[in-house]
Amino acid sequence: MSVEVLDDHPEPITSAQRAYQASLKLGITKGADRSRAVLAMAQALERSFDDILEANTLDLEASREMAVPELILDWLKLTPTRLEMTVDVLQRLGELSDPLRRVRTADYQLEDSQSYTQLMPLGVIGFIYEAFPDLGAIAAGFCIKTGNSIILKGSTEASHSNAAIAEALQNAIAEVGLPLGCVELITAEHGASIRDLVTQDQYVNLVIPYGRSSLVQQVVRQSTCPVLKSAMGNCYLYWSLNSSLEMVRWMILDSHQSEPDQVNAIEKVLIHRQALPSSLAVLWNSLMEKGFEIRGDAELVQAFPQLQLVKEGEWGNPYLTKTVAFKLVDSLESAIAWINEHSSGHADSIVTESYQESRQFALGVNSASTYINTSPRFSRNPSRGDSVFLGMSNQKGHRRGFISLETLTTVKHIVQGNGRF
Repeated sequence: MSVEVLDDHPEPITSAQRAYQASLKLGITKGADRSRAVLAMAQALERSFDDILEANTLDLEASREMAVPELILDWLKLTPTRLEMTVDVLQRLGELSDPLRRVRTADYQLEDSQSYTQLMPLGVIGFIYEAFPDLGAIAAGFCIKTGNSIILKGSTEASHSNAAIAEALQNAIAEVGLPLGCVELITAEHGASIRDLVTQDQYVNLVIPYGRSSLVQQVVRQSTCPVLKSAMGNCYLYWSLNSSLEMVRWMILDSHQSEPDQVNAIEKVLIHRQALPSSLAVLWNSLMEKGFEIRGDAELVQAFPQLQLVKEGEWGNPYLTKTVAFKLVDSLESAIAWINEHSSGHADSIVTESYQESRQFALGVNSASTYINTSPRFSRNPSRGDSVFLGMSNQKGHRRGFISLETLTTVKHIVQGNGRF
């Protein structure tokens, strides 16, 4: 009879231990060296385009044979353009100023001493992502820049792509002399579940899930580590009587332009009951010409039989496709109450020419960000400003809103005495 030998340190634990040890060294590495590592990652990724695209082809072929949903195939498919955008983000990250060591005066001061605070790394970040193989590289860049180690756990559909990208990143890490455990990849071959990673709270300081809401909620339920929830879709727009039809049309269309992840896409529109039927028909026809599917509540479907009826559960869930549902409301107050109950809570919009309405909406909607007469379109690498974003968070816990470099840091309080006692 053979005796099965059990591994006391399965891969998630081993990876977490390596990442933890690497984070201790990475956290005290100079900002110039961390920036150099991120730029090296960008160069290594660029040199590996052919290998990555070849690996991605294998993933796409296997996924089609497994009848993976079209949405996931869109997220999974890499192109030279997508990889070039990833390289651009990494290069931008490498060129930004060091987010760490920023010294700030503390809110309190002790007698005969000076108190101050400064930003520090969190330690080890677990990044669990559904398809989006290129996003693993961007998340790694965010972590190295902020002095954090990262453990990547992608979905099975992207296993070959994830491995090719991780190999390029790890080669770059080795070239610049940083600890190898700075970037860890847990692959499907390890047979590790999400639970195996998110329960390593002895080593992992934060878990970020990225994908459909079902994945995010699974991580939240199973994790013993702190979780930074990301959010996609199910963003609302309130169309006021004091507003422009063209503005509404542009905001909806533009919000769906982000590729491949339409984070802030407007999927639900609340319309004041006194809106002109002719305006509604013009908007719907325009959207359908652009390939959108239009749905409506029972009252709108009765008046416009060509609309598809929205099911009750759809108001609180994202479509993540080119689908927009419309609903009549009696007032701005009704719209705010409906949004607070059903929206994803990360990006909601209003179109109005009334300053009073805009202020009431901005303060009343319980979301991480509100947009007034402008598109909520999400940009990971915006042309203006001095920041890059990994995604959006709709929670009120660790951080809320745009997930930036500073989101992956914490504060350390330092009290410097003068030797008197």
